[in-house]
Amino acid sequence: MALKCDLQYGRGEAGYRLTRVGVKGVRKPVVIKREGAGGTLNNTLYCSFDICVDLPAEQKGSHMSRNVEVLNEVVEESIRTPVTALEDMAADICRKLLVRHEYAMTADVVATAEYFRGSVTPLGKPTFEIYELMAGGHIERDGVLLKKIGVEAVGMTACPCGQQTVTEMLGYETDLPVMTHNQRNVCSVVLDLPEDVSVEADILIDIIEDSFSSPTYELLKRPDEGQVIINAHRNTKFVEDVVRGVLDRLVKKFPDLPDDVFVDVISESEESIHKHNAFAEREATLGELRSENQ
Repeated sequence: MALKCDLQYGRGEAGYRLTRVGVKGVRKPVVIKREGAGGTLNNTLYCSFDICVDLPAEQKGSHMSRNVEVLNEVVEESIRTPVTALEDMAADICRKLLVRHEYAMTADVVATAEYFRGSVTPLGKPTFEIYELMAGGHIERDGVLLKKIGVEAVGMTACPCGQQTVTEMLGYETDLPVMTHNQRNVCSVVLDLPEDVSVEADILIDIIEDSFSSPTYELLKRPDEGQVIINAHRNTKFVEDVVRGVLDRLVKKFPDLPDDVFVDVISESEESIHKHNAFAEREATLGELRSENQ
């Protein structure tokens, strides 16, 4: 049965423009084609998508089904022809959204996914670890399209202040790592990139894990467990150190990225001897970071 009118195109009770209207938490499998040391690999990521456009003041509602239609089309295409990166898929969705929503001036896509990759414990045991991927896109009609790529990793920090205090209290004079309290640290880094620029998520994961006191692992037998503890206590870090370590490694690893690439690094330490957490964050362009590091 044909409807007499399309209510979305009517006027709302109050005429205010809305920045974002859409759907959240739409879950889809996405096939990613990656080049690795062993050749070409196809990975299936199970993703959650948030898809939005802006809504003009004179329009009552957004056609939200169009968001899911676009997503379904792009996902089905990824099964036939795997995409090279999740952020490239998000950018493609952004472009298609402005075609389907002729009234919209902006479109935003955010995608998150669990990501597994192989790793090695300190004593060389192969392991398989989990991370979170974050990807997205933002486009303005008749404007530029920006991609978003980010990762979140979990590691540990050992407190340098606690170690110094224990050393002084017990009168230790040794080069061996002294006890201190530890934290589980959750760190994320997100980059806003021009459409023609790409960054590998695996590199961002390595940068984060190199900035912890030590990475952590899903399974550790006793010798590896002891080595993780020793490594962490030889490499004590404040939560601030983690953020600064990530920033410094980003600047050194990507000298050719444009200065206007926007960076957001967040580190949160889940404290063991306090009832609160410690937190640090830096938002900046790469140009700003480079000028501070001269």
